[in-house]
Amino acid sequence: MKGNILTPDGWIHGELHFGARIEAIDGQPADPEANGDVFILPGFIDVHVHGGAGRDMMEGGDAPHVIAALHAKHGTTSLLATTMTAPPEDIERALTAIGAACKERGRNEARILGVHLEGPYINAAKLGAQPPFAKEATLAEIEAYEALAPMRVITVAPEIHGHLELVRLLADQGVRVQIGHTSGSYEDGVAALAHGAAGFTHLFNAMPGLHHREPGMVGAALAHAQYAEIIPDLLHVHPGAIKVALRSIPHLFCVTDSTAAAGMPDGEYMLGRQVVHKCMGGVRLADGTLAGSTLTMDGALRNLVKIGLPLAEASRRVSTNAADYLGETQRGRLAPGCHADFVVLDRDLNINAVYIEGEAL
Repeated sequence: MKGNILTPDGWIHGELHFGARIEAIDGQPADPEANGDVFILPGFIDVHVHGGAGRDMMEGGDAPHVIAALHAKHGTTSLLATTMTAPPEDIERALTAIGAACKERGRNEARILGVHLEGPYINAAKLGAQPPFAKEATLAEIEAYEALAPMRVITVAPEIHGHLELVRLLADQGVRVQIGHTSGSYEDGVAALAHGAAGFTHLFNAMPGLHHREPGMVGAALAHAQYAEIIPDLLHVHPGAIKVALRSIPHLFCVTDSTAAAGMPDGEYMLGRQVVHKCMGGVRLADGTLAGSTLTMDGALRNLVKIGLPLAEASRRVSTNAADYLGETQRGRLAPGCHADFVVLDRDLNINAVYIEGEAL
């Protein structure tokens, strides 16, 4: 594959040799704007995917496969299947299907790396579009869920009784615990980070904002976080707030928080047990509350460039940083030995081709 190749050491104008993994990259350092060739970037990694193509992860069955195929078309080469706050039987049904999909990637599907359990261990006062089934977490319940599918990320509200101690236990087991859907204070956020919390779920959304006398959970993130999610659909977060986060959080990474409405026309869709409405580029509950997004990661990349990021930095924010966060050292970068997960973009940043573990879609 020939073109402008983004490597960990910068742009190379040359050729990418690959099988299932990258074998070699030949060429010379070059300014990608100096020629008209395509851009070859690491495949996108999305750690927050609820749905797409009219399907929702909470359905179970073949929904994870259908969703993974939709996002693969938009350049996402690996993802975390994300659940909703729900009764245990609903979560178990979803995890059973996700666990099976983790074991075997279907043709033309993104690799499902595991689960992002977004609830039910959140604050009932900050549900956002989550259904009203919030509860305190127990290690026994999480271990039962882990038996069904690999838990890679778990969102918790740290101010809930017992959650700080659980954050430490989960972090010691290698789970990335994120702070989200929380009414917690700045001090609660700092304490959670000290106990091993690793990031923040859709920064700015469903958490107390920054005030100069009450810094809130956003203040804790901006002052102390190394990693956090952000949704760059330009509806959830103003471009100016995205720029604040980019200056403050070294390894900020983008997620879609995509719902069943992604890749679909306007209309009604399901998000867990909630009916959501897609219109005017967004997804909302009947009362107008934002309820996930219709974003795909190629759109996220274009939005980052639109607000002023260089393409190389935008690529890191939709790929490499998330890979590093998850400890996926052989994804999210184009280097010999890594999985041959990459996207080929034209000069307008539209997708020409997607390769997942060496296979072309």
